[in-house]
Amino acid sequence: MRMFAIGTVLLLAATPASAVTVTADVVYGHKAGMALVYDVFQPEQANGAGVLFMVSGGWFSRWQPPERRQRTFQHLLDAGFTMFAVHHGSAPRFKVPDAVADVRRAVRHVRAHASDYSIDPERLGVYGGSAGGHLSLMLGLASDPGDPAAEQPVLKHSNRVHAVVAYFPPVDLRGIAGPNERFPALDFDPELAADISPIQFVSDDDPPVLLIHGDADELVPLRNSERMNEALTEAGVESRMVVIEGAGHGFRGADRDRAQTEMVAFFKTHLAGE
Repeated sequence: MRMFAIGTVLLLAATPASAVTVTADVVYGHKAGMALVYDVFQPEQANGAGVLFMVSGGWFSRWQPPERRQRTFQHLLDAGFTMFAVHHGSAPRFKVPDAVADVRRAVRHVRAHASDYSIDPERLGVYGGSAGGHLSLMLGLASDPGDPAAEQPVLKHSNRVHAVVAYFPPVDLRGIAGPNERFPALDFDPELAADISPIQFVSDDDPPVLLIHGDADELVPLRNSERMNEALTEAGVESRMVVIEGAGHGFRGADRDRAQTEMVAFFKTHLAGE
């Protein structure tokens, strides 16, 4: 039985020829007396694969009305992917280790309820930008099969995903964890940084990864994606890096369109078998 914080189901027009069913505020867990939620967007012509979008910028996880959020990944809905907008415990109260734990739980919850959403639990992808890209890589590279002995049923499920797209992700938090006015989520014990740095978890059983980065990014330098791509390739993992010339931190206009086109093609190949 699914639990809903508000239990809102909406039908929103995706294109003149199709519709998207939106289920808002699905509760996947609780912390500090608050609910952890994701929104579900189901296209009329669904292909059976699911993609989780990490709602995270600077590890802030800001709420938006579902109809507004839908526009940010209409390109994936039009391609038939069922979308999940995953909110984690947000900065400034919660730190990066908290966010990693939250999104892992979200994947387990989606997998446990895959039949409710008419998706194949073995065809799950994830994507995000910046902090969301970091969380996407953590899900792809540092997953686990679940704990059969766990008291909570959701924790018995794996948090593994099968394809990862990361826009301009920070890949190594060692050396940058600690007090930080701009990014308070980084204010955690530096001894924990290695455990949440995706570059530390590359192995030959990782899922395919697509990295998209601008060569003019001054906040998260291109070297982050270069290091990740090199490590994945050396481990024998299918990895591709797209460098967008002149793009900074965040894509707009033609740069955004190119990144979206690359992502849709990647997920079609690895999740939809096209």
